[in-house]
Amino acid sequence: MTVNIGSAGEWSRIIKSSTVVVADFYADWCGPCKQIAPAFESLSTKFSKPGKITFVKVNTDNQQDITKQYRVSAMPTFLILHNGAVIETVQGANPMALNNAVEKAVKLAGTSVPGAGFATPGRTLGGAPRGSRQSLGRPVAWDLNNLINTIVTFFGLYVTSLISLDPYQSAQNSRYNIKNPPPSAAPGGRAGSSFGSGGQRVGGPAAPRSSFRTLADLGSE
Repeated sequence: MTVNIGSAGEWSRIIKSSTVVVADFYADWCGPCKQIAPAFESLSTKFSKPGKITFVKVNTDNQQDITKQYRVSAMPTFLILHNGAVIETVQGANPMALNNAVEKAVKLAGTSVPGAGFATPGRTLGGAPRGSRQSLGRPVAWDLNNLINTIVTFFGLYVTSLISLDPYQSAQNSRYNIKNPPPSAAPGGRAGSSFGSGGQRVGGPAAPRSSFRTLADLGSE
């Protein structure tokens, strides 16, 4: 709420009782004063706080003693007072300069500028400030051995299926099929069986005959 200064005594009382005083020295005949008046009223509505920040208007024609005391010679002139002392002067109808001066004064009064709480970076669900490089997921760890095994298995199945007359059956029975359990190694011999003298198989199940024929089988017939 803007206070219209009616006397030198009222002016003196306000600058003593309020931490920050924003004063608009104007004249009724001043065109630029009328142009910037809505901006001044908007700042007054936004920042006025009893005992902290007070916005006042001083008519230079009616309050000539106050005008001479602060040597105001142009209208409009805005004075920013902190604890009774002038800390900044804005001359002319310059809304941006006035707004910046008022926001600085608000900080001196120990109050926050509305909307300042939204100036800090936001945070993600993980608690990291927005814009940081922290990822919500876990870092990807590459296993070179698994990668090589995957490539070998793929090409093994592909080649086996390519040279077979029955690609599907070939892929199922291939040793590269991860669903086929590897043969267990028997001590002192080949996996899954042992051989006596003369190459005869001793013990263990007979090797299963393949249910499909490859190009090599056809060539041997």
